[in-house]
Amino acid sequence: MGSDFRTIPIIDISPLVTKIDDPILATNDDVLEVVRQLDVACKEAGFFYVKGHGVPDSMIREVRDTTRAFFALPTEEKLKIKLTPKSGYRGYQKVGENITKGKPDMHEAIDCYRPILPGQYGDLAKPLEGNNFWPENPSNFKALMEAYLCLVKDLSRKIMRGIALALGGPIDAFEGDCAGDPFWVCRLIGYPVSTDIPESERSDIGCGAHTDYGLLTLVNQDEEIQALEVQNRSGEWIYAVPIPGTFVCNIGDMLKVWTNGVYEPTLHRVTNNTLLYRVSVAFFYESNFDACIEAVEFCKEKTGSVAKYEKIVYGEHLVKKVLTNFIEGTY
Repeated sequence: MGSDFRTIPIIDISPLVTKIDDPILATNDDVLEVVRQLDVACKEAGFFYVKGHGVPDSMIREVRDTTRAFFALPTEEKLKIKLTPKSGYRGYQKVGENITKGKPDMHEAIDCYRPILPGQYGDLAKPLEGNNFWPENPSNFKALMEAYLCLVKDLSRKIMRGIALALGGPIDAFEGDCAGDPFWVCRLIGYPVSTDIPESERSDIGCGAHTDYGLLTLVNQDEEIQALEVQNRSGEWIYAVPIPGTFVCNIGDMLKVWTNGVYEPTLHRVTNNTLLYRVSVAFFYESNFDACIEAVEFCKEKTGSVAKYEKIVYGEHLVKKVLTNFIEGTY
């Protein structure tokens, strides 16, 4: 939590998207202005909206609509791709099966991870080895999601290039041992209307307060429903009000460690108190799976030259979280 922000900044990143990969244009004034805004947003809120991101609005809506169509299917159809330990913790989970800090979350979801080959990271990634479970219905689900994941992964890489410059580092600072071969996670989430959940199983927690595990998160959320909330330094919960044509972005735990606390992630939660079913698609851009994340020197210089946080192997951090994310016996 950086400050007592009351609103979340909106950043037009179109100059960065179109120029950041050009060695000459990447230092143009309009790109550097985006970089400045990213720096302020990461320091003050840990959250920001991006517009001018280049992902077609039609695809953003189609991803939500197709996700909604899947969640509207009968339970027995959804359970054809049920998440289990044998599935590498990929696939569908019912309402209340996911937990945050020990409490059931009132959402259903499909969990996806970058595919991991057997033995690719030794024993480190064994629980998550495998490929994703895509439903056969809707029929376009797999093709749509794989095309979308390609675009948001590249967009995330470009934003991280901007963040590298914002920190005073080289433009490719994240593209070596930290995130030169980035892992990713995607959660397609449905938040039902509370009255549709049996009273004995119901709570007001769509997703409990937490910070994200990796570097950067891009959230594609329904446009009509206020549900995502962000906590400022005073402990007030501020709505991340849906803004058509934008992604809500936030920074995660690995960026905090890597920057030695120059940027810190912000607690956020979801509470769907409306009479509408809410869909959110969260894409998590992570470090290399086997990366050992620690403070870089040029960030330590800003914060007293001493590392504030212990080193973290990202894959160990992720697997530990995943293995405690589900109520025992639900799979």
